[in-house]
Amino acid sequence: MKKLLAIVLSVVVVLSFAACGMAAEKEYNVSVILKTTASEYWGYVVAGAQAYGKDHPNVHVQVKGATSETAYDEQQNMIETDMNNADIDGYVIAPLQADMVANMITGQKKPIVAVDTDIDAPEVLSFVGTGNESAGKLGGSEAAKLAKERGWEKIYCIEIAGVQGDSTNEARMRGYAAGIEAEGGTFLFNEIQYANAEANQAVACMEAIMQNHPEGIAVICANNDDMAMAAARAAAGNDAYKNTVFLGFDGIQSACNSILAGEETMSVCQEGYSMGYNSVDAVVRALNGETLEKFIDAGASVVSPATAQARLDQLKGYLSD
Repeated sequence: MKKLLAIVLSVVVVLSFAACGMAAEKEYNVSVILKTTASEYWGYVVAGAQAYGKDHPNVHVQVKGATSETAYDEQQNMIETDMNNADIDGYVIAPLQADMVANMITGQKKPIVAVDTDIDAPEVLSFVGTGNESAGKLGGSEAAKLAKERGWEKIYCIEIAGVQGDSTNEARMRGYAAGIEAEGGTFLFNEIQYANAEANQAVACMEAIMQNHPEGIAVICANNDDMAMAAARAAAGNDAYKNTVFLGFDGIQSACNSILAGEETMSVCQEGYSMGYNSVDAVVRALNGETLEKFIDAGASVVSPATAQARLDQLKGYLSD
């Protein structure tokens, strides 16, 4: 009898493991729709999302994005198409227009996770990203401190901003202002220059700032690194701006190289690779019945000339995987 019982128990254990294995290998199709794929930062988000699929062969990750951060109709068409695709099990969305996307996903029962920019809708189970306001404050504070070290008596800051009305842009702006003002500086809200997150427009903005302030400005902050680098290049050779702190956001490879070359001064780093990876992971966890955290913070830091090489090496490793 004992021998028979042992055999039965062994069969039960084997079947249990087999069942667990079958459950773990359930196949999922996850759609990842980003603001764009046409920039280095978004390339890290793409790499992270795709890496999750490589690590989990049962999860098929489809990544797409608009051609630019103002191609609203293009992204809306992508979302509408995928929302009506019965083969897709869950969604990761980085919205260009969060309010519009919130309307588009109304009533969707499949798991949706927002990445980079939150979507205020009950259908969204979690937001994976950077605490943009707190990260901006960290950057603004460090930039103001460095500006003091460089000899600026009046710590004035002008922002070259992204897309007007974009929630991520607005959060970073509030953070920059709080960080500058916490160090006794002044954020010039009435002189914000909007460049639609594009480097070529940032050049024109910087030229306007130099014309309006021939005496120089202590801090120029930008909503992304591409704009900060463009602003620094536009100001190169202008003695009044030789000690200006050019602060960007993203901490991408080109920014690290620019910082090491003495052009862009510093950057607030967000972890795009981790955001991509963790957002797909969150969708899969939801599909497996888990309750998600409302906010999954990817963290932030500030890269400076002292840390730029280490950050550069880290980023190269992400794209070589």
